Amino acid sequence: MFTMLRRRAVSSVIPLLVVVLGVFFLARLTGDPANLYLPLSATPEMRAEFSARNGFDQPLVNQFGDYLVQVAHLDFGESLRTAQSASGAVLQAFPATLQLAGWTMLLAIVGAVVIGSLAAYRPNSATDRIASFLSSTAASVPDFWFAIMGVLVFAVTLGWLPTSGTSGAAAWVLPVATLLIRPFGVLVQVVRGAMVSALSAPYVKVARSKGANEVRVVFGHALRNAAAPALTVAGDLAVGLVNGAVVVETIFGWPGIGKLMIDSVLQRDFAVLQAAVLLTALVIFALNILVDICHAVLDPRVRQRAAA
Repeated sequence: MFTMLRRRAVSSVIPLLVVVLGVFFLARLTGDPANLYLPLSATPEMRAEFSARNGFDQPLVNQFGDYLVQVAHLDFGESLRTAQSASGAVLQAFPATLQLAGWTMLLAIVGAVVIGSLAAYRPNSATDRIASFLSSTAASVPDFWFAIMGVLVFAVTLGWLPTSGTSGAAAWVLPVATLLIRPFGVLVQVVRGAMVSALSAPYVKVARSKGANEVRVVFGHALRNAAAPALTVAGDLAVGLVNGAVVVETIFGWPGIGKLMIDSVLQRDFAVLQAAVLLTALVIFALNILVDICHAVLDPRVRQRAAA
């Protein structure tokens, strides 16, 4: 187990450096921050003083080297817009994204396990066909389209739900539903396929021949063995939720890391953008490692390959 974790940690270093390198140089392509933070009447001397104060007067290579030194000391700089710590702004926004993604994945997993298992219990039945159709449709719907349609129908036309904000349970419905629909559809298909194979396995037939309760056979014996592939897919979908939150948070005004990234790009707030992308990358790498650990716990063959 520890050997596998060490390998994953080492293999994550290079992608992390690529992310840091990419966001640093791509952020500079958005333009000169002086055009936003100085008045139109700013003199060349005022622009030079602004660039020198924020380190923009140095060559990009030197700026990148200084940034790496700062990151090594856990110093991510200050926000140009608010003058507060960039890491503080990111840590303040990230819990909102984690809460949104966490509730979404919890509902998606629970719903997919129940519906996928019921569909697999009687393959080709009406329940199976309806579940397969709805899950395929849900897995194909783009997040941004569902978000726009949800706002148009339930917020603008019917007036049942707010278009933005986080106060009250009603404000969570549209963001969670938008992020939920695709993971739910994918997981239903995965759980259904894995459960069909598990329910036809010899150990299930033996359990039934011994008079085991059907609920225990489905959710105790079969689901335990079908959990490994579903868990792997759920981990990938959880990573996608963190990335997909950028679109959803922007549409619904959700004060999370995705909206912070968009605002930082528009405001050319390089320090906050770099800190937000770096923290998101670290969370994604941590999620991948956590999925590997859970997979190894559920499947002894993974532990054997990791120890080899």
